[in-house]
Amino acid sequence: MQTGFDDFLTLEVNNLHVDVLTGIYSEETHLPQPLRISIRARLTIADHYDPATPLTQSKNYMDLKHAASTALPDGVHFTLIEAVADHIIDTIFLQGDNVTHVEVKIVKLALSERGEEIGITLGRSRK
Repeated sequence: MQTGFDDFLTLEVNNLHVDVLTGIYSEETHLPQPLRISIRARLTIADHYDPATPLTQSKNYMDLKHAASTALPDGVHFTLIEAVADHIIDTIFLQGDNVTHVEVKIVKLALSERGEEIGITLGRSRK
């Protein structure tokens, strides 16, 4: 029976708070801006996962966290948060071939006045 759904595996890291040099307005460009970053990485899926399945059949969650924090270059000003998202995506694709698609959501926390989430979501598939 065909259900119309494909099997998939998505690793997620949500709501990382990272300070990044970003912005286009003069008041934004001299200090790092607080961002909330969430990542979803779609992976090639194994036929089955049992208790002894090795990590090579998946991905270390900390690789996603690293891409959105310590892998961001110190002292580099990203004019657009889209460029921050692209840098994170590129880093994750370079980490291994088993990632097929990455989605990065970035919320600019400094723009929120009443809990709004103002930002972007950028998704890219491996080319």
